Amino acid sequence: MSHISDSAVLAAPTSLSSAWWAVIALAFGAFGLVTAEFLPVSLLTPMAAELGVSKGTVGQAITATAVVAAIAGPLLILGSGRLDRQKIVWGLMALLVLSSILSAYASNITVLLLARALLGFALGSFWAMMAALALRLVPSDKVPRAISIILMGVSLATVFAAPLGAFLGELWGWRATFLAAAGLGAVALMIQVLTLPKLPAVAAPGLASFKVVLSRRSVVIGLVTALLVISGHFAGFTFIRPFLEEVPRLEIATVSLILLAFGVGGFFGNIAGGAIAARSPAWAVASCSMLIAAVALTLILFGALASIAFAATALWGFAFGAFPVSISIWNTRAAPDHAESAGALLSSTFQVAIAAGAVLGGLIIDSFGSAGVIVYAAAAALAGATLMFILGRAMENDRKEV
Repeated sequence: MSHISDSAVLAAPTSLSSAWWAVIALAFGAFGLVTAEFLPVSLLTPMAAELGVSKGTVGQAITATAVVAAIAGPLLILGSGRLDRQKIVWGLMALLVLSSILSAYASNITVLLLARALLGFALGSFWAMMAALALRLVPSDKVPRAISIILMGVSLATVFAAPLGAFLGELWGWRATFLAAAGLGAVALMIQVLTLPKLPAVAAPGLASFKVVLSRRSVVIGLVTALLVISGHFAGFTFIRPFLEEVPRLEIATVSLILLAFGVGGFFGNIAGGAIAARSPAWAVASCSMLIAAVALTLILFGALASIAFAATALWGFAFGAFPVSISIWNTRAAPDHAESAGALLSSTFQVAIAAGAVLGGLIIDSFGSAGVIVYAAAAALAGATLMFILGRAMENDRKEV
């Protein structure tokens, strides 16, 4: 194997203090991307009514984003060659703006899905590069913290996207809410132009790099765990509004409050997950996956009680907030010498899982009702937790002994 991997790149010409500002700028970009990605969750009902399709069909707006994102990461990494990563990130933010504007003016479900596909390309490409960018910007011992900060943008998006989307959707309508997302993307782009240094590549990653990454058992364990847990989470979360409206029979104002609690929980989960994963990524991944399964089971058994539904959803947010940062740190430690390729594979796995979860969720909710998607969420998260508890922790312990 060549000693020059896809992470063999020139050091970013920046001081450590300015590097952290660049990390924060990437976090703001993550915030904009994820806010746009999950707006349909809180706007599902009015979007379905105006476009004249079922809730399950509108749920596929998330599927379209995820399907394109699944292939975008590897394609961008293979096709980016020696392009400056700074310019690539700027281009991805511009796609976020364009997608949101097209979504706002969509006249039918087809146009909406095409707009969401553009967002998928930006999203998948950004996630593919995230860990490698962190490795470029800060010293290796600071990488877990940098990844945690970038993913904090995701956590903040879960705090604001769903409840704010529901609120603005009621106040302005869902189309104006997507225009607001376009404005958010434009602000993110401006901040990155001001802070992100030039990041010229030295070596262009190829197919051999992906082969090397996939030959590592620790990487495969992480990818399978992510596939299970993320598919379960999004099968449940994509349709959490119908569940809250139908089982505990909550009004939209209360649903917005519960979604806010989910987001706040996710913010603190990101912090906790990053701290635990810095010491033991396997333990962090397994624990938060098990908590997702536990709270989903609680919703199944006791979700008719509004207070239980509120508390369980908040805990769900906490658990899921810890998952992306934990699995990203696991993945980075499994293949630090092929960071872009490993990141692209993890990004694709996330998006395939999101798409699978949304598709299965749409089929389940249309066939068995909203409680059915929560059952699937519990089962899939439990399977992922078991895999990481048994195989992941054993592999981590072996690595420490070596």
